[in-house]
Amino acid sequence: MATVVQSHFIFGLRTGVRNNLCFVDEQTVVFPGGNSCVCFNTVQRCQRFIPGSENSQGMRALAISANQRYLAVAECGGNATVTVFDLQHEQGRKRKVLTAGDVLVREFVCVAFSPDSKYLIGQTGGPDGTLVFWLWEKQKVLATVKTGNSVTQVSVSPHDKTRLCVSGSGVFKLLRYSEGALKQSRTAKVEAVNFLCHAWVTEERVIAGTDAGRLLVFESGNLRREIDVATEAAQPVDMKKITDTGVGEGPRITAILSYSKGFACSLGPGTVCLFEKSEEDGYRRSREIRIPADPCSNELTSAECQEIHTMCISPAEETLAVSTDRGQLYSFSLSSVKLNKEEHFEFLSQSFHSQSITGLSVCIRKPLVATSSLDHSVRIWNYETKLLELYKEFQEEAHSVALHPTGLFILVGFSDKLRLMNLLIDDIRTIKEFTVRCCRECAFSHGGHMFAADNGNVIHLYSVTSFENILNLKGHNGKVRGIEWSLDDTRLVSCGMDGAVYEWNTQTGKRESESVLKSCSYTDVAFSSDCRTMLAVGTDLTLKEIQDCQVLREVPADDVAHTAVAVSHSGRVVFTGTSSGTVRAIKYPLPIQKEWITYQAHCGPVTKMVTTFDDQFLLTVSEDGCLLMWKVIDKEGRGLKSNRQIIHTEEILITKSDLEEKTQNMLELKMRLNELQMENEYQLCLKDMNYKEKMKELSDKFTQQIESLNTMLQAMKAEMDKQAGEHQESCAEATVKHSMELKDLEVSYSQKLIVEYERNQDLQQESQRMQEEYEKQLRAAEESKMQSLEQLMQLSEAKLQEKTQLLGQCQEDAQQQVREFKEMMRQVEEDEESKIHDIQIHYEQKLHTEKETNTNLKGETGVMTQKFHSLQRQVDDRCTDIKQLKQERQRLLGLVRSLESDIEDLKRQISGHEKTNQDKDQTISSSKKKNQELEKLKFVLDFQLSELKKQTETQQDQINEKKEHIHQLEEQLLLKDKSNTQLTLSVSELGLRLRTRNQEMHKEMLKVKDLETHLQRLKSDLHECVSFIQDPRKLKESVQTIYARYVPLTDEVKRSSADEDVQRTVGRDRQEKTVNGLRTRLARSAEEHERAYVKIMREKGTLMTEINELRKELHMARTQLRDQTAQLAALNRSDRFL
Repeated sequence: MATVVQSHFIFGLRTGVRNNLCFVDEQTVVFPGGNSCVCFNTVQRCQRFIPGSENSQGMRALAISANQRYLAVAECGGNATVTVFDLQHEQGRKRKVLTAGDVLVREFVCVAFSPDSKYLIGQTGGPDGTLVFWLWEKQKVLATVKTGNSVTQVSVSPHDKTRLCVSGSGVFKLLRYSEGALKQSRTAKVEAVNFLCHAWVTEERVIAGTDAGRLLVFESGNLRREIDVATEAAQPVDMKKITDTGVGEGPRITAILSYSKGFACSLGPGTVCLFEKSEEDGYRRSREIRIPADPCSNELTSAECQEIHTMCISPAEETLAVSTDRGQLYSFSLSSVKLNKEEHFEFLSQSFHSQSITGLSVCIRKPLVATSSLDHSVRIWNYETKLLELYKEFQEEAHSVALHPTGLFILVGFSDKLRLMNLLIDDIRTIKEFTVRCCRECAFSHGGHMFAADNGNVIHLYSVTSFENILNLKGHNGKVRGIEWSLDDTRLVSCGMDGAVYEWNTQTGKRESESVLKSCSYTDVAFSSDCRTMLAVGTDLTLKEIQDCQVLREVPADDVAHTAVAVSHSGRVVFTGTSSGTVRAIKYPLPIQKEWITYQAHCGPVTKMVTTFDDQFLLTVSEDGCLLMWKVIDKEGRGLKSNRQIIHTEEILITKSDLEEKTQNMLELKMRLNELQMENEYQLCLKDMNYKEKMKELSDKFTQQIESLNTMLQAMKAEMDKQAGEHQESCAEATVKHSMELKDLEVSYSQKLIVEYERNQDLQQESQRMQEEYEKQLRAAEESKMQSLEQLMQLSEAKLQEKTQLLGQCQEDAQQQVREFKEMMRQVEEDEESKIHDIQIHYEQKLHTEKETNTNLKGETGVMTQKFHSLQRQVDDRCTDIKQLKQERQRLLGLVRSLESDIEDLKRQISGHEKTNQDKDQTISSSKKKNQELEKLKFVLDFQLSELKKQTETQQDQINEKKEHIHQLEEQLLLKDKSNTQLTLSVSELGLRLRTRNQEMHKEMLKVKDLETHLQRLKSDLHECVSFIQDPRKLKESVQTIYARYVPLTDEVKRSSADEDVQRTVGRDRQEKTVNGLRTRLARSAEEHERAYVKIMREKGTLMTEINELRKELHMARTQLRDQTAQLAALNRSDRFL
């Protein structure tokens, strides 16, 4: 194939990957994007891709070595692997692929390197979570240990490669690798604590964060203290068992990072706090950095509520970078000076989509690409500068998007409406809304004068100029999933979930061709480069080329379905996206066999793909929220030469109001700039004068100091000469004294040397004597040793002779026993041979008789076989009868067993009934006594019940009277409300008059501002006049120009404004009188209304208290009645039982 594609740039971050952001150097970071790891240079704005494995089902964790050379990528699949890449290689050369050994593992949830980059640890997922320890360069598993299925982070101590830490929900363990095994160290007991992260701070200290907002400090596995985030101080904690009981819910601590000055941790959504070491071996909060609010978002706190997922710091500790759960990357310069109280992150590259991308479109006249997503945002990207040009968030989800060929308009389909919008310089504003709900597909014509949009199974054609609905294309029975215009805009192709591909005439609205395959649900369709054929993909795993209602060619696929299709404008290659996220390049005309090139692209199904009009780039989007740019090149790596010459324009749209506002701001800023320049010049002159005076004062002061220092120097030189003479005299005296002391020491040490020599001679004589004695003792010991040795030899020889004699006797006895055994065997063999001969004769006779009987029996067998067949039939009949009887017997046995169990149950019941009868006899006697007492009580209760009924009837009448009174009060309230509405109308009229007054005031304020600007200009001109104060002629000319410029203007203003002021004052007095009168009326009516309302509320309160008291009494009476009826019912039951 002459045309291939190469990964060029990606906009998006893959979430759900542990430690998904790492620094390679000061300018380069690594993060997962799609199904690849991306090395992004933040200065040069270029990317390098490390593709994932072909059979992987996605990345789960990343880890970078301490020397920033190796990258470990954990991928899940049939058998999960950890791949180590060399980042110093240009293409990210794959070094080793690690597995968990013989154990089948589905995924590794987290990995980490040792500080020397030689060892690697990984935590497996699943119910049997295992920690694996590798010597990765040799692909050797050194040790494994089970840690449970709730571990979320593992790490190696940066000071000791054999010490490990694992943490998770209810898990916090310290392990050590020794003697080929991972052994658990002493660890505090953890109960009901969900550890989200941890970090090594020193060789023995680990800081862990929980989902309850607690920062716990462990030293050597024991809990030592807890850092109180609220008070920014550390407090000691004395407990062996950690629980979250009694602790209020705080902000979740999801990430912790240690660095040379202390550590950083995420303190709730969108916040990172830096803690530095204090003198008391504790920590203090030094800085707080927040994610800023998004100016393009309609939700005020959507950006600030992002949860920080990963933090990393550059090798020189100058930049802090973070990733969030919404797929955004932020950075902060730690070397910047803290100027404000609030410090904010900045985007590391630009804002990304956080959910599935649903729409993709490019234009002709600009290098722009538009995307829509389920995160309620629409974004405009520039694929030449690799920047985000414009984006905006909406209240509803955006399902489709289409760019106008000029790049100045955009069409977006929302769940409620279809909106046509302008792309302004800094905003996206709606021009027209169309009543098309849940528009999943929309597209502008190549000429830009029409657009098509689907509404379920109907396609609407609209005019861009008049916004009229030109045609409605009906024919699909299912939802439309693909729309594309031909190059001349006379035809339109569509596909749907009903398995139909239709070609429409956009002038008449009729179908020109159709292809229906009900077993296939199509997902995308496209015209070929010459618009003669159509290419469609769907759920039947094939790529079809359709022409004139017939399928010309089919490219069979493997077990992965095609989800999107795009055709290069040169017509050489067809690109398809699959449900596994890969991109395939297929040469055109289509091959018969499976011939294509597969590229690793996304980690989710490809939703849309499109090529730019100059055939330089292929753009793909997916459900993983990433936009991937591919460079279309030939086999030699050169870009393709397009037949079309496209010139990109730079025009932008801006509204008149925005332009006027900007020009007004520019004028004000220019005036302000001129004023500041003049003011600065004046201040500089004053400062120069002050500095000259200060310089003169300082020079005088320094000359005086120099003279005083010279006099001090001369005095110090004289003192130095004097001290030098004294020093020479003291040195001469010291040399004489030293020589005398040296002679005395020589004499004393010579005497001591003689004494020591004599003592040495005596010691040598003593040592010779002791050596001679030792030699004598040694010779005596050797003689005694020889004698004892000879005695031992004699004893051992005597014992040896005795043992040899015993051995001879034993050998003779053994030979005698062997001879006896052989004789016995011979006799036994002879006896057995005689017996065998007798048996042989006996059985030969018996065989002869058997043969004779056999011949007789053969004749009988013929007769017996006939009998046998008849009997066999009888036996079969009997067998069937027996089987039936057996089944009947089993049924009866089951019935017997069930009856026996029933008999046993009945026996138990009888025994229980006997016991209960005895108890009942006792209870009957007691209940008879109670019955007599209850009959007495019944008479009393009947009497009380009749009285209570009389009381409730009277109380119910009172309640009805109170309700009628409340109804009357409510009618009075309605009348008051009507009067209030009339008053509010009068107040609104007064408000309108006040607004007109405010408008007049605003106009006056504008005039005042104009006068102030003239006054400022006059001041500046006067300031210039002051500079000519030494030249009377120039001063006179400047004053005349000022007079000519400003005096006529002020006179005209005074004349014109005098009459207007008189009229305004008269109208103002009238309005003030009417307003005062209305205010007094309003105050009186408000007071009357308030008095009536207070009176009604008081009466209502008294009535409510009375009603509540009556309800309580009624409730008590009803409870008494229920109790009495229950007692009567119990009495009736006892009577029946008796």
